[in-house]
Amino acid sequence: MILRPGTYLQDRYEILEQIGSGGMSVVYKAKCHKLNRLVAIKVLKEEFSSDENFVGKFKMEAQAAARLSHPNIVSVYDVIDEGKLHYIVMELIEGVTLKAYISKKGRLEAKETIGIAIQVAQGIAAAHEQHIIHRDIKPQNMIISRDGKVKVADFGIARGVTAQTMTSAAMGSVHYISPEQARGGYSDERSDIYSLGITMYEMVTGRLPFDGDTTVAIALSHLEEAIVPPSAYNPEIPASLEKIILKCTLKKPEYRYVGANSLIADLRKALVQPDGEFVQDAPAKKALDGQTAQLSDLELPPISRRGKFADHEEPVREYVREIGKEAAVTRYSEERKKPSERRKAGRVRDYDEEQEADSVNPQIERLLAAIGIVVAIIIVAVLIVVFTKLGGIFQSGSGLWGNEDSTESESMLVQTDANGETLKDTEIYMPDVMDLAEDLAEAKLKENFLNMKATYQTSEEVEKGYVMSQDPAQGTVVSKYSHVNVVISLGSDKIDLTELQISTLSVTAASRLLEDKGLAVQLIEEENETVPKGELIRYEPEKAAAGSTITMYVSLGPHVEMVQVPDLVGKPEEEAIALLGEAGLVPGETSSENSETVPKGNVIRQSGGENGQIEAGGKISYVISSGPAAKKPQRYVASINDTYDLSNLIGPGAGGASFTVMIRLHQVDADGTPVYRTLTEPKTISGATLLPINYTSIESINGSDQGEVEVVDVESGAVLKSYPLTFFRMD
Repeated sequence: MILRPGTYLQDRYEILEQIGSGGMSVVYKAKCHKLNRLVAIKVLKEEFSSDENFVGKFKMEAQAAARLSHPNIVSVYDVIDEGKLHYIVMELIEGVTLKAYISKKGRLEAKETIGIAIQVAQGIAAAHEQHIIHRDIKPQNMIISRDGKVKVADFGIARGVTAQTMTSAAMGSVHYISPEQARGGYSDERSDIYSLGITMYEMVTGRLPFDGDTTVAIALSHLEEAIVPPSAYNPEIPASLEKIILKCTLKKPEYRYVGANSLIADLRKALVQPDGEFVQDAPAKKALDGQTAQLSDLELPPISRRGKFADHEEPVREYVREIGKEAAVTRYSEERKKPSERRKAGRVRDYDEEQEADSVNPQIERLLAAIGIVVAIIIVAVLIVVFTKLGGIFQSGSGLWGNEDSTESESMLVQTDANGETLKDTEIYMPDVMDLAEDLAEAKLKENFLNMKATYQTSEEVEKGYVMSQDPAQGTVVSKYSHVNVVISLGSDKIDLTELQISTLSVTAASRLLEDKGLAVQLIEEENETVPKGELIRYEPEKAAAGSTITMYVSLGPHVEMVQVPDLVGKPEEEAIALLGEAGLVPGETSSENSETVPKGNVIRQSGGENGQIEAGGKISYVISSGPAAKKPQRYVASINDTYDLSNLIGPGAGGASFTVMIRLHQVDADGTPVYRTLTEPKTISGATLLPINYTSIESINGSDQGEVEVVDVESGAVLKSYPLTFFRMD
């Protein structure tokens, strides 16, 4: 079930947009209206919500992460079951994943790598203190916020340290998985340290130490292949940091750092002592430059088992690969067989079979090993005798080939150059290693007594990890043990837009994502009958280098017939309506206003349509002139402030009398007709009352500048008192 923007969960969390998707869940950006903050909500996918196992694992993630509170761990706020919806409310981190950051920068500087690794290790240490193992440490689960803080996220397979951990299937991302996880063995804190070591390797080199066509092949590499020192790809890496990475990624957990805190201590020393010798080497001795390594009691049983279950294998041979600053010894058997054939040969063992094999008595194993060495010596001696006798036959010219063929047989055993001259014992023809994988190319050169010197370049044509060119060319006569310059493809340096899945995003979100990747965006609108208006139709190109422009085509919706909008301004309304009808348009909103320039009844202005065009049947609104505004008459205003004492009119005893009086304005028109305006309505008052005659703004009735204020007895109509007024013109 996809949650649309605007959806509310628990009447509290408003979904804003989808920001991510994983194997089991979809992550949304949301707003908590109760606490007025942005959060991330991880929702279990619909296809898993009915599976109790998946739901249980999903809840276990929340329970494990909710126990953790650390600045370098993404906080979990709530876990909710709402019908068929199962989701976790988490802290929202505005930033990018470490994986995206590495992809953008290619590789990181040593100090930046150490700073990020320390923060991640601090978060892991906090989890380990709570007996929680992450078991999926990878740069995709590390978020770098805008203020530079690194937080570990997604405890999707974190488990408490229990007996269940020992038997659970190996989980996590196969590129970063520890050897013990790959074979389904016991996983503890040192498994997280291994995965962090692989992540640090990727940070300083920009590439992963192990890769392959299948997850099984990659897992086997973690189990069997020696890791190439990171200085082979980045010679600028400090010696101390390289030693830290190599110690983190040792095959045996007991040789790695015992805990995250000891790793943090060495990382901090590496900041101030880049070339320091403080990293303690693993106790096991390494065989370098042809030296013989003494095997411990822990290492003998697996070797015995390998011999017991793979009697039909070719002999295992050791070869030395010179890379960067030091030589690393790598064993490989049946190098060119497919993974399925290697499994048939007994190279991949079930964990239970290994446990059973480990129970063999070590003394018996040592005895068997000694017997095997003696038998091997006898076989070699016999082979030497046989080949010596065969050589004598060829030299005598008799026996198997006869006298006639002896010259031809000898020529078959001798190499000659293009001129027919015999090659020296120290010379050999340069083999063809073009288009071979890097490891196969190196093995082929080793078989021909040559050493490979690899450099790396990006390529749009050659797949990553394969040979682009070789020098000297195939067939050239070269000295044995000389160096062959081989260029290995790093693959394309262009961003693959199909992996970003921008077709599933809105145009705004897609544009923002591309700009974050260092790409410019150009939007072009075009009509489309199937794609809704405003949505993305297509984009090009599908791959682009940083800084280039991506063209995004945005739908205008289906084709709409447009018509020309007629000019209505200055035309009478009847004519304007007729013109709209001829164009297939209809009048919209109409209104009127005064105009000093446009005659009454004509159109002052119109609106509707863009660039002179509008959809057929559209509405055009217009404003009609109502002519010039009427002029206001000239105002004349007067004022008076006085009182009238009624007792002067009545005399003694006025207090016992009462009158109904009114006050009015009296003026005379030009023809002598009197006109009146009431200033105070009739009211009954005592004869001893002082009547206020106070008016600050008396406006002339007829524009005359003369008049008078009269106090009138309403019952008799007699004017009791009259006050002359002079009116003044108001501008």
